[in-house]
Amino acid sequence: MNLEAAKQVFYEESEELLAAMEAALLAVETSSGTQRAEHLNAMFRAAHTIKGSAGLFDLGEMVAFTHRCESLLDRLRENELALTADLIELLFACRDHMSAMLAAVHDKRAMPYSAALEAQLDAYLNQPADSSALPPARRPEAQVERQGSGEHGVASDYWHISLRFGPDVLRNGMDPISFVRYLGSLGRIVYITTLYDALPEPDQMDAESCYLGLEIQFAAAAHVDKLAIENVFDFIRDDSNVRILPPHAHIADYVRLIKEMPEGTSRLGEILVRGGALTPLELDEVLGIQREQAEAGEHRQLGELLVEERLAPPQAVEAALDKQREQVAHKTREHRAVRVDAARLDGLIDLVGELVIAGAASQLFAKQIGNATLLESLSSLSELVERIRDEALSLRMVPVGDIFSRFPRVVRDAARELGKDIQLELAGEDTELDKSMVDKLGDPLLHLVRNAIDHGIESSELRRQRGKADYGTVWLNAYHESGSVVIEVGDDGGGMQRERIRARAIERGLLGADEVIGDQALLQMVFEPGFSTADNVTSLSGRGVGMDVVKRNIEAMKGNIEIESMPGEGTVVRLRMPLTLAIIDGFQVALGKSTFVIPLDMVLECLDLPADTVAANRHYLNLRGEVLPFLNLRQLFEVGGIAPQRQAVVVVQYGSQRAGLVVDRLEGELQAVIKPLGQLFRGVKGLAGSTILGSGAVALILDVPDLIQRAAIDEQRRLAVSSQQEAKRLSLREENTR
Repeated sequence: MNLEAAKQVFYEESEELLAAMEAALLAVETSSGTQRAEHLNAMFRAAHTIKGSAGLFDLGEMVAFTHRCESLLDRLRENELALTADLIELLFACRDHMSAMLAAVHDKRAMPYSAALEAQLDAYLNQPADSSALPPARRPEAQVERQGSGEHGVASDYWHISLRFGPDVLRNGMDPISFVRYLGSLGRIVYITTLYDALPEPDQMDAESCYLGLEIQFAAAAHVDKLAIENVFDFIRDDSNVRILPPHAHIADYVRLIKEMPEGTSRLGEILVRGGALTPLELDEVLGIQREQAEAGEHRQLGELLVEERLAPPQAVEAALDKQREQVAHKTREHRAVRVDAARLDGLIDLVGELVIAGAASQLFAKQIGNATLLESLSSLSELVERIRDEALSLRMVPVGDIFSRFPRVVRDAARELGKDIQLELAGEDTELDKSMVDKLGDPLLHLVRNAIDHGIESSELRRQRGKADYGTVWLNAYHESGSVVIEVGDDGGGMQRERIRARAIERGLLGADEVIGDQALLQMVFEPGFSTADNVTSLSGRGVGMDVVKRNIEAMKGNIEIESMPGEGTVVRLRMPLTLAIIDGFQVALGKSTFVIPLDMVLECLDLPADTVAANRHYLNLRGEVLPFLNLRQLFEVGGIAPQRQAVVVVQYGSQRAGLVVDRLEGELQAVIKPLGQLFRGVKGLAGSTILGSGAVALILDVPDLIQRAAIDEQRRLAVSSQQEAKRLSLREENTR
């Protein structure tokens, strides 16, 4: 057995278990009842597994500490201790200490020791059981209509129907007795009692209002189920309270049906509806109650509400929860992954890249000799190579949710440190990006999230003064756009203060006192080294050493950053990243004897460069009513020789910006294996890399975002110069007139 390989698996699995433990800790703060118990069980299982695995490698200190954590979690599971805020903080500290111990083992360092943590754990482990945390003892129920199984179990084999008619039933033309008669047609009414507890004093009674309630025991016919009984009261359902409790025999049937249910939905409410324990209308009703309570700030689990509102028997809810857990576990087993070293994946991508280059060379050779049969065979081979390429690249694609999952803890801890009430919203976690970029995005996102929390979100008092909710919101979102992945970090805080940014830029000599720049250029000043508008330095931000690192890291991955900020409303920072750094579909163009490649995802269309545009020396086109600035690549790259009489324009788009690139010839699509530029050429603007063509020649890959930005800036500069010349001409004309 390879001990080092086994240890590597131990490190990876322990990190996953610690991540799961952190997620459960974050969730346990806002959960209650069965859901809280599930999170406690998940934490216990994680600690137990780590302890067992550490024992296999004779890591005694780690085993001893994890055992104490496990014992504390066990006391919480058994309700011997109340889960307080202080205890949750202790569990977070224990989880972090276990992570530090794991890192020390991995780096072959001495394990850290915390006497304070040990003392806190001992204090809780030696504490006597808290009687308030223990479940209350059950008292015998008064035997009226229900007994034995709590308020959801009907003692006899009859249905129990509880009716509370709405006050407007009579005004709406309904007769309460008619519903009872109709119910009698579906079976036999065994017992009925009328409730008068809603009757007001005689002088306050309204003769047109209904104050009655009924409790009914009903023996249903063989073919009658809960839905059929519910349909009896369909016309008064909206303004009356109807509760239908099944007999014991039906509860057993619901539990059996749920257990025998085939694989399908994993939602609790839908499982209960399919099992017959809940009707669709009842599900809609309880979901409405859940939404209302959530808006009021009280987050309740669906199962708890179903039991509390007496809409479903506890036994059926428990069986549905078991079925839900079983289906989730089954899906987890189905999606079991195979661990592969990232270096082996990189090696595979390199080999596929060489295969693509070799395939292109073979096709070029076949065209040169004019062998149709060989060309057809190579065409089929090229399709297979393209599919292999796509599959190989997909192995390197991982969801950005892997990074997003780190931030609930970051936001929680930072918000507590600053005394702010902040919630985090995540979206687009399934959006995939190249693993090499995902690994490098962690630090930039961390800086941006911390800045949003520290500088973006206001205090609760200030938010109230501005008419906002007391709590602030920070969100992370990811989505695909124009052949790239966009990751947003946003907040609903006060927005960026442009006056302070401008004043600080002038103070630091980055901007002239009278210099006029665009809004986006002004906001981008925050990425300058050492730039900060903060009055106070905190442990999170304010020193001006983070944002320049963000920009440097993003640009190193061929990405760019956009900022959108509205005063008083908030800020959104968008990171626009290429999908992959390995192999792309490209569009081949030529300038004289040189070949260039444009990423195909950014190409919108191609058209001829109008002769009148060349003659007028204009640098923009009228593209179906829109002004399209363009760059002449022959001039930009100083390509020698005479330009052909007929040139082409490739219209490209990046984000919301468009521009045209003027080239000599269009040479069609190709698969381009991206090769990095040498150290000498890395600072050259407009180039993103290189690739090897089938002929063995090297083609340069164009940096489309940079070229689009350059085209827009050049056009703005020309307009400014033209405006100045026009103003000067008008001034001279006025002087001559005088």
